[in-house]
Amino acid sequence: FRGIALSNHWGGTIVCQVAEVSVDQRAKVRVHRVVSAADCGLVVNPTIVKQQIEGGIIFGLTAALKGQINIRKGQVVQKNFDDFPVLKMKEAPKMETHFVESTATSTCAGEPGIHPIAPAVANAVFAATGKRVRKLPIRPKDLV
Repeated sequence: FRGIALSNHWGGTIVCQVAEVSVDQRAKVRVHRVVSAADCGLVVNPTIVKQQIEGGIIFGLTAALKGQINIRKGQVVQKNFDDFPVLKMKEAPKMETHFVESTATSTCAGEPGIHPIAPAVANAVFAATGKRVRKLPIRPKDLV
């Protein structure tokens, strides 16, 4: 199933993403593929800009699928990234990143890849299940 989302980042970059997901019988969400199109002005080094967009996708997927903060006795349990679940390489989707050709001034590329991925995945989950995602992380118990 596919979902789409677009973000117009305050730094001037526009990113659109399409997420392809499946939802298994236990309501576990798996993101298989993400296609991004970015308008970030003149792209001087496409390899680095692609890495920035795709790194943002991984960071955003981590938040969307695993990013839960737990509180115990009034304290946050997770203190740093070593005890916070991060998307693993085997869980990462295939990614394609395309750039709008432009001679406009270059804009940012690090954060804009983060913003549309959770809404794109949530829209794909809706296409798969008919249930709207209203909070993150996306958990199976919220889709049943």
